[in-house]
Amino acid sequence: MVNSVTADPAKCVDCGQLPFVIKRDGSWMYRGSPIGRKPMVCLFSTVLQRAEDGTYLLETPAERGRIEVEDVPFVAVELEWCGHGRQQTLCFRTNVDECITAGREHPIRIRHDLLSCEPTPYLHVRDGKGQFPIEARINRATYYELVALAEPGMVRGRKVLGVWSDGVFFSLGDLSSCDVTK
Repeated sequence: MVNSVTADPAKCVDCGQLPFVIKRDGSWMYRGSPIGRKPMVCLFSTVLQRAEDGTYLLETPAERGRIEVEDVPFVAVELEWCGHGRQQTLCFRTNVDECITAGREHPIRIRHDLLSCEPTPYLHVRDGKGQFPIEARINRATYYELVALAEPGMVRGRKVLGVWSDGVFFSLGDLSSCDVTK
């Protein structure tokens, strides 16, 4: 699939559904077997795209095909930070060793499970071709590091706990009315 041949995008061959699956834990599978060579996964990750309809594609100048992604294709596995408050910068390393600084171009968002209300944090890695971005799920240990850095703030008139990065405040969740941070 990965090909360094430069071709006219209009002549890009559609290969249909490819036998790749990116599991929720960030592991890449090919025909049901894990891709064990990290450099190969990193190479495939560079040609990963998101179509306007939200589907994921592996796309080179010569060919493209759809792949299955259980949640999001990447996992943020490590956090480095410097500064405090508005001057704080949060840099995440993904499972494919890409470093992304949270900010206006790379926001953090929290999705809550409908049944358990448990938060799942995500980081915008890069834009897709439509409204759907390519994201990394922030793993639990890294999320706990974020929570340790959090401070109270206000978002749309609500008291929240959040973090600053690159001059942007990201809410991690509402503060309860019985909060003891007074």
